[in-house]
Amino acid sequence: MVELSSNWKQLSSRIEKPTTNKPKSSKVKQKHVRNSVEKKKHLLCLKQRQVRSDGSINASPVEFALWNTLGSNEIKKENISTSANIITKSEKDKRKDLGKIVAMDCEFVGVGPEKVSALGRVTIVNFYGHIVMDKYVRPKRRVTDWRTWVSGISPWHMQFAIEFDDARAKVASILKNKILVGHALENDLEKLLLKHPKSLIRDTSSFLPFRKISSGRTPSLKNLTKHFLDLDIQTGEHNPIEDARATMLLYRLEKNQFEAFAKSIK
Repeated sequence: MVELSSNWKQLSSRIEKPTTNKPKSSKVKQKHVRNSVEKKKHLLCLKQRQVRSDGSINASPVEFALWNTLGSNEIKKENISTSANIITKSEKDKRKDLGKIVAMDCEFVGVGPEKVSALGRVTIVNFYGHIVMDKYVRPKRRVTDWRTWVSGISPWHMQFAIEFDDARAKVASILKNKILVGHALENDLEKLLLKHPKSLIRDTSSFLPFRKISSGRTPSLKNLTKHFLDLDIQTGEHNPIEDARATMLLYRLEKNQFEAFAKSIK
């Protein structure tokens, strides 16, 4: 028998060698993808919340006004700064409790051929503006209009999104037995397929003293914030964190009147 050449033996051994590395490579790739998404998510959170390396926050005027009034029910307009301020980590940690009063704001995208509004992001903050929930939400129908110019939502954000049913359940759990503050909340609750007791709703769009600036018509949150707080919001894409905080700030500015008004309609 002719002896096989050394080259052929080497080639044969490589061909017959079992390929056991594929599953390992696949697992490494999956881990890399997960880590990559988590890193992007972390960077996104840092960008949105402006968190510094020491845990402090570069707070917007709206956020600082809410955080800087520990123990105070009402906020006085003259005490609201128009410049950003730094909130230390120790101050931030004092105000994390959920509490009895929360504010919510939602952003929407268009779905289906009719571009019907569907929930794309939901944000809830507590009495001091601390973020209780801020989630991108994956609509059940195909998105046909991202409305990025106003919603701030793009296809890229969907890698961080949760399913609609999960978002709805989480919101329902947070809102249970809570006073809910917001602007045009009927629309937000409708898109969430949720109901909330009228006696527990504090809506800045229907608060009579606020409607006076628009001759009894529904005022925009942007105009209310400018008129009553002398602060500018919604100068570009909407930020539901800032909008939720703005409604809470407006509520706290007139908290006693809001509560008196709520009692009168029970």
